[in-house]
Amino acid sequence: MLDCERLKILTESAKYDVSCSSSGSSRAAKKGGIGNASIGGICHSFTPDGRCISLLKILMSNRCTYNCLYCPNRAEADVPRASATPDEICELVIAFYKRNYIEGLFLSSAVERSPDFTMERMLETVIKLRKVYNFNGYIHLKGIPYADRLLVSRAAQYVDRMSYNVELPSEKSLKLLAPQKSKEGLLLPMKQLACEKKAIGEEKNKKKPRFLPAGQTTQMIIGASPENDGQILRLSEAMYRKFSLKRVYYSSYVPVVRHTLLPEKCTGLLREHRLYQADWLMRFYGFTASEIAGEGENLPEEYDPKCAWALKNMQFFPVEINKAPLEALLRVPGIGTLGAYKILKARRYTALNFEDLSKMRIVLKRAQHFITCNGKFFGTQNDSSLRTLLALESREEKYEQLSLFSDPEISWSALTGQL
Repeated sequence: MLDCERLKILTESAKYDVSCSSSGSSRAAKKGGIGNASIGGICHSFTPDGRCISLLKILMSNRCTYNCLYCPNRAEADVPRASATPDEICELVIAFYKRNYIEGLFLSSAVERSPDFTMERMLETVIKLRKVYNFNGYIHLKGIPYADRLLVSRAAQYVDRMSYNVELPSEKSLKLLAPQKSKEGLLLPMKQLACEKKAIGEEKNKKKPRFLPAGQTTQMIIGASPENDGQILRLSEAMYRKFSLKRVYYSSYVPVVRHTLLPEKCTGLLREHRLYQADWLMRFYGFTASEIAGEGENLPEEYDPKCAWALKNMQFFPVEINKAPLEALLRVPGIGTLGAYKILKARRYTALNFEDLSKMRIVLKRAQHFITCNGKFFGTQNDSSLRTLLALESREEKYEQLSLFSDPEISWSALTGQL
């Protein structure tokens, strides 16, 4: 059994990886087994129905042969080291599950000895959980770059989700801060998994094998290297398109490791927050990366990216609530995806006014400057005043780094992404 000291080391070492959240996986409990992964998602945050879901987040080993300068577990770091065997991880997961501590597992590891050695141990762990211990709960596996393709493919048949972290937004930064990694080496397994999942989905036989039902995610460290937000968003957009990623996570750089090539100060959580907002615009609102931030540009701090776009494109406003198509409604600051569909449904039966919008929980403090209701306009047309009002409202936003113990209100905001 894993002793308390090693458990503390391996769980503490895993806390910097935020690339695990809602699973989107659907797998019911089976006879003779324990655990299940519901369609609501097993995660370490909050599901859309408001449930708080927890998972065991742990490394198999923090003994790393790589020397990524930003990583607290890098080879040259003077930190306590520990490893766990596949059986120890399995016994811990089952013991915690039976005590109702967890509903799933996020398993990662430092590269111990070699990528293949590490990936083999992780694969053995998930196979034992499924086959020997009959664990049917959610499993998210952090893949090991440069491991054999067959190991990667086989692991995808047993877990719900896999993630390969891009780490840094450019090849140049990887060579400088993580010399043993390359952009191609990190993206290749993501491409492999995306191609295999697509091929399985196109098979005509009814009994298709399980293969990453919850897809893939990735993570980027923001602020450890000089790339701007425009470059970061273009990379995210390309990965969503090419690899069908479920989500890109942005982790604000925190100087837990000191080095002359690394910034001395934390990037700040506001930049991370703005990137998440921009990411949501790309995924759910029909925006492109180039619309949100130009090449060489950073997102403004004063107000959210949707407001920033609207202020640059006032020729499209105001829009008439009772006539505008869905695409136009989604671009109005203060109207989220749920609100836009409510408007479309309600206006079939009656002409909407500002009071109706308020009842739909449209954020009128923002939206009133960009809309008309039955031809009436209650916003301000003075550009300077409008920018000031939006900036003042933005100061009321709450933002913090995604973590295992996020505040419920903040976590809910991160899930809904309403802008």
